Amino acid sequence: MPISRSAKKSLRKSIRNRKSNLSLKNKFKDIVKKFLLKPDADKAGEMQSMVDKAVKKGIIHKNKAARIKSQLSKKIGKAVEKKVVKKAVKKKVVSKKTVKKAVK
Repeated sequence: MPISRSAKKSLRKSIRNRKSNLSLKNKFKDIVKKFLLKPDADKAGEMQSMVDKAVKKGIIHKNKAARIKSQLSKKIGKAVEKKVVKKAVKKKVVSKKTVKKAVK
């Protein structure tokens, strides 16, 4: 237990900060998990802003944030590519190979 006044105040402050950091960290994890289940371009902006907030608050390291953003943007690209391929195949306009080349 802290003895001096400043140590007591520091303990109260660290408890408050821990609660806010845990809530932000849990929100961050939930958003990333939901996004991984169903990658969508609409949810990407929300996810990226949450990652930026976590970096700003010191919850995660900036390199980890960059890595997460990169991985999730790749997921978005694959999801968009699948939609384009499905639409083209349904219309039977072109083959899958030509659509993939056009998307790249």
